[in-house]
Amino acid sequence: MMTTERTEFDADAAATILRKACEVAEVDPDGIEMLRFGDHAVFRIDGGRIVSRVGRSPDRLPSVQREVAVAEWLAAEGYPAARLVTAAEQPVVIQGHPVTFWEGLADGETFASTGEMGELLRRLHRLESPTFSLPPLRPFDKVMQRLNRAAILVTTRAFLRSMADDLEGEYGRLRFALPAGHLHGDFNVGNVLRDAAGHPKVIDLDGFVTGPREWDLMQTAMYYHSFGWHTEAEYADFVAGYGFDLREWSGYSVLRSIRELLMVMWLSQNAATDPRAAEEVEKMVETLRSGGSRRDWAPF
Repeated sequence: MMTTERTEFDADAAATILRKACEVAEVDPDGIEMLRFGDHAVFRIDGGRIVSRVGRSPDRLPSVQREVAVAEWLAAEGYPAARLVTAAEQPVVIQGHPVTFWEGLADGETFASTGEMGELLRRLHRLESPTFSLPPLRPFDKVMQRLNRAAILVTTRAFLRSMADDLEGEYGRLRFALPAGHLHGDFNVGNVLRDAAGHPKVIDLDGFVTGPREWDLMQTAMYYHSFGWHTEAEYADFVAGYGFDLREWSGYSVLRSIRELLMVMWLSQNAATDPRAAEEVEKMVETLRSGGSRRDWAPF
């Protein structure tokens, strides 16, 4: 079933779309609770037994279809990752927005250790690639789209556009140390959660691409090095688990700057509807301008 009527996408609209998708998928929409709002609106249903992801816009459909294929591939490989639920064909598409339903993992806030993260990422990278094709990593594809849509100051937009142009050129000149292959695309502690039995599982599978493995190592490195969100010991455990310290690679600072830019771009999507997000974007941009410490960047 598919309907294509367009609506303004905010938290209320996402919840309405989810209720309609629940009807199609025959899922009881009891106790809907929003967890986060970004490229997807993510909801907990029935006390966390099910987690649902509602795509921000119809252009998310190809990546969500790929996410479903990735989930099925990882399940067939026995890899510990998020599992789809309901007998309905997924994604369910409501008003153009793709909606998926997943097994809930514990309380949704119990994270794996960094050592477990490193081991899981190494195991993921060592899997045989899937039989279906994955798109290549293109870090700058969404930058201009998000810049044009973001409700930010004109001077902020100009600065970010110039920074993106410079970094895109530097990215093209990088020489990577690790072999290329399939990537999670957004591998960080928030995307490795424990299930009810305490076992870590990888979630958010819609960003799978092919490209340099360094990309999947970057967020954990910068969460430690730039933001202080991981301790030195936690980062050392991650390095031991994976077997490679990204900070020793010559392209580390360039890739870190790209990731920081993309964090600002991601948050700018919510600047029009969330005053706290708008304020945080301006604070981040001022830090990028001055080259100051990122230690006061707030996680979203």
